[in-house]
Amino acid sequence: MNYDGLQDSYWRAQIARVEELRKKISDRPKIGEGRTVPDDEALTIGDGRRLSMAVMFIDICGFSSRPMETLEEQDLTLRVLNLFFTEMIRIAEEFGGNVEKNTGDGLMIYFNDGEGTPAEKGSKRAVAAALTMMAANEHLISPILRATPTKEVEFRVSIDYGSVTIARLGPPRRFNSNAAIGTTANFASKMLRHAKAGDIVLGESARNQLPTDWQLNWTELFPTETGWLYRVSEKSYSLYRYTGRWSRLV
Repeated sequence: MNYDGLQDSYWRAQIARVEELRKKISDRPKIGEGRTVPDDEALTIGDGRRLSMAVMFIDICGFSSRPMETLEEQDLTLRVLNLFFTEMIRIAEEFGGNVEKNTGDGLMIYFNDGEGTPAEKGSKRAVAAALTMMAANEHLISPILRATPTKEVEFRVSIDYGSVTIARLGPPRRFNSNAAIGTTANFASKMLRHAKAGDIVLGESARNQLPTDWQLNWTELFPTETGWLYRVSEKSYSLYRYTGRWSRLV
């Protein structure tokens, strides 16, 4: 994986898989009416361990304003979400990310330091993944949606970095996942309130983990303070907007 730009071979493979996914979603039967809610199983809680990582949140903007009253509208929304999230999750995993959960209109993903192929810091892989997601949404997914009655997907991204405890949560034979526990994960989620559609927002700790040229050329300080402080020094914790985008294949 190249973290400094889009490889031509990767992009061509991505185009092919998005088209394959579009065909599968298009051929899927429409939603049927249901009468019962699937049964739940008792949850079990596992052990955890502490890791240094970047935590990313993806949030679809204006999701609640989409028409979803009728069966047809819900079916179309399901197809849109399937197309969008399937590709976003694939990108995250290709950049060495671990998807913790889908929140309905968003994702939480973490990028451990030293993972990925090749191994790289979590913040750089998270930003590179976010840039690839933006490119895929603009050039691959949006053209498909423009041919349908629904509007395109706009989303925002927040990333912070720090020490997080990862614990395995969930029933053993159904859905279970790794939960990220700690201030970094909570803060990364709260950062979304400062992001607009198309924004990639970085916490100061995440920004400091990026290559120096990325920091100098592609990040800008938020003009207003967030009110968040470092606990020990009580100095302001700054947010940055990442302004760079993939502009060429490498």
